[in-house]
Parts: sequence; C-alpha cells; structure tokens
Amino acid sequence: MHRRTLLGATLGVAGGVTGFAITGRAQAQAITLNGASQFNDEHAFTRCIARFEELVKQYYGKPINFVLHKNSSLGLEKQYFEYMAQGRAVDYGIVSPAHMSTFSRAAPFIDAPFLFRDLPHWNKVLDQDMLKPIAEEIEKRARVMLIGYAGGGVRNIFASRPAGSLDALRGMKVRVQGAPIWSRTFAAAGMSPTVIAYNEIYNAIQNGVIEAGENEAAGVEQMRFYEVAPHLAMTQHAITIRPLCFSVATFARLPADLQAAIRRAGPEAAAYGRRIEATEDGQKIAALEAAGRLKRVPFADRDALQQKVAPVLATYAREIDAESMLRRIAEVTS
Repeated sequence: MHRRTLLGATLGVAGGVTGFAITGRAQAQAITLNGASQFNDEHAFTRCIARFEELVKQYYGKPINFVLHKNSSLGLEKQYFEYMAQGRAVDYGIVSPAHMSTFSRAAPFIDAPFLFRDLPHWNKVLDQDMLKPIAEEIEKRARVMLIGYAGGGVRNIFASRPAGSLDALRGMKVRVQGAPIWSRTFAAAGMSPTVIAYNEIYNAIQNGVIEAGENEAAGVEQMRFYEVAPHLAMTQHAITIRPLCFSVATFARLPADLQAAIRRAGPEAAAYGRRIEATEDGQKIAALEAAGRLKRVPFADRDALQQKVAPVLATYAREIDAESMLRRIAEVTS
C-alpha cells in the first residue's frame, strides 16, 4: 500500500507539472514535458528518448524543460501508454506494441514473431512506412501518436536449461508479452507460454514458476536475466520495434512551432535508437559470453519453427484485417 500511495502521489505531481506548464498563466514560462523509461541511462531506449529531447530543443529554439523519469519510477511501459492516452503524468516515452493491444488489436502485429526475415528486411519495411495504417488506428483509438520507430534488437530465448532444437523447446514454460499473438505463436511452436510482468521475470525463473523468457540483448543485460537463465537459444524469432510515443492530448495543447519540432525530432531520434541498438545487440551478447555469464546455444530448427508459426501469423493478420499488410511486408526484398 505504501508503494501504491507513493506512486499515486508521484503521478499526481508529474501530471500537475505538465498541465500547469502548458496552460500556465505566464506565456513566457518554459513548457515542461514529462517522459518515462523503464531503464537506466545506458539502455538504448533511454538514450533514444534523450536524443529526442535534444533534437526538440534544437528545432524549437525556445526555452523548454524535459523531465525524464527513469528506472521504472513511474511504473512500466503498459502504464506509460495508459497515462499518455489519458493525457496525464507521461507525455512521451517508448512502449512495446504489445502494451497497446487494449486499444488496438493490430498494434502487436508491428513486431510479431517471425514478421521480419532479418535486419535489412526490417529496415526496408520501416523505411517504406508500411506500418502507417496501424499507427493511424492507434492515434485514433488510443489518442497516442507514434512519432518514430526505435528498436532493432534481435530477440532470442534465455532459459535455465539449453534448448537448441524444437524438441528441446517442447513444453518449456516461457514468459511472453501480454498480447495474444505472442501466446498463440509460442504455443504453436510447442512451448507453454505464460504472461508475467516484465519486472517479475527474474524471480519467476529463480523460483521455478517459468523456465525461460525472450528478449533482446539490451534487456537481458539490463535485467540480469543471465544470472537465472544463462542459456541463450538463438531462435532469432523477432526483431524489436519500439515506437516512440507522444500523447495526443498533450500535443494538442502545444504551440504550432513546438508541434513541428516534435514531429521532426521523432523520426530522427528513433532512427538513432535503431542504429545504436542494432549495432550493440551482438556486442552485448559477445561481452556477456566472454565474461562467462551467458552461453549461446545454436538453434538448429529455425526454419521448422517459422513454418509452425506461419499459419498462426496468417490467421492473426486475417482477424485484424492486416492480410494485405502482411503480404506487402513479405514481398519486400532485402
């Protein structure tokens, strides 16, 4: 109860600061915007957000204050998205598409398992703005703008035991993100998927509630998952897309020149985030392995795994009216 009360007080203050700064009595008073990150200064997502702040200041050219709440001090990404939708407490941040599914069934499709063949394919899809219809739906229904796409980490399965084949994965209790497409694809592969909050994964593996999780290298390093799950099965089942988000309610209260600066800074900051995460992903795994903290397990059945998952992905695309988008993504040559 104490933590909940304290968090509520913190959110009240944060929301008040944003509202007062934007609609305050003194026109000359600098606007204050509040951002949020689950991670520390070194994580790629936090660095991407910091770059966004720098670019907005540069392009706006007037006094503006940014307050970035790090290390999950305002909760987790699911809460950030809800706050942005409500126009309170959090004005901008990076959020996993899985946490947008309450507002848009299509949102988790943005980085669904096996949607992208490899990084060049992923980059071309983003460069051609093929995800625009989903972004428009999210903006309309959730009142949150997707102003850029960060990410770039290749996701693998970290586990308490080696798993280098489909047989080894069969029945494995694995934590997945809280969107149906993740549970359905992992179940189709023969695993036993479970939705658990991100900050509870470590203890769940340690206590034997689950055996594994899936993440990119930055998350494995940041959350120290290698301590309880030192075997990294190189399934390469997904490439992260982490939208840089901005509250529509907040955006509507801002002056036109600041709105223009935000729209310009979003894609540039996100591209910066993609570059650093894609570059550092393999480096982080190599460093953890060299330090004896993690052991890469080659995965021999990736093609077979993709074949098992493909019908589920196709069915999901049909359910959310994204069949044409899936087809166009598949047709992109890398």
